[in-house]
Amino acid sequence: MKKKYLFVSAALVLCFVVAASIGKPQATGSGPEWSLNATIIEACSCPMFCQCYFGMKPAEHTGHEGHGGTGHFCRFNNAFRVNKGSYGDVKLDSAKFWVAGDLGGDFSKGQMDWAVVTFDKSMTKEQRDAVGTILAHLYPVKWNKLTTAEGKMTWANGKTEARATMDGGKTAEVVLNKAGVNANVAGEPVVIRNLKYWGAPRNTGFILTPNVVEAYRAGDKPFEFKGTNGFIITFDIDSKTAPTAAGGGN
Repeated sequence: MKKKYLFVSAALVLCFVVAASIGKPQATGSGPEWSLNATIIEACSCPMFCQCYFGMKPAEHTGHEGHGGTGHFCRFNNAFRVNKGSYGDVKLDSAKFWVAGDLGGDFSKGQMDWAVVTFDKSMTKEQRDAVGTILAHLYPVKWNKLTTAEGKMTWANGKTEARATMDGGKTAEVVLNKAGVNANVAGEPVVIRNLKYWGAPRNTGFILTPNVVEAYRAGDKPFEFKGTNGFIITFDIDSKTAPTAAGGGN
């Protein structure tokens, strides 16, 4: 059974505080020291490459065959696996978690639509609390609605394919084709470097590969897209250099 908690501040300002026992996110440098190095298998509804990194509106989807829905939106699935990380004494190595949602039609004011953070069932409460606080710095934005859940997650970044599922794909799924698709002249994947990933001060580059499928199949706003944007990225973020979290939760 999945558990969901909704965090709403007095001004309906939501941020990535993702367990009922967590208080307001700490400003950078005011709480325990923490650091996180993680790899994300990521995909969204935008065409390659997601224009959200270069403007204040996601792609216009009207008339895009197979892209589902109309208007401006960026419906995404971000499947995380921690390479190395800690929050105070809490170790985060090998933890897996998932962020899915929609950035909405205009995020020029840092206001996004909705997101669901799903923790792998193997994560402890302390790990979930730590990841929730760190996510508030990685994605320092406001949300109209934010909920959490738990599930059984798989994550594999192979030579020809990157694949992540939640509950065997029943809840969510991302599959990226790395086998020669989008290869450069040397037969290797195209990598975008010198482009910032949200609040992370460091990353190794966006490895581009269109998705075979990216889907979120739970809740009241399910979606599924095929052949749209996808990439793999490894990033570093820590308490000394991360931006301050946006807003507060209860």
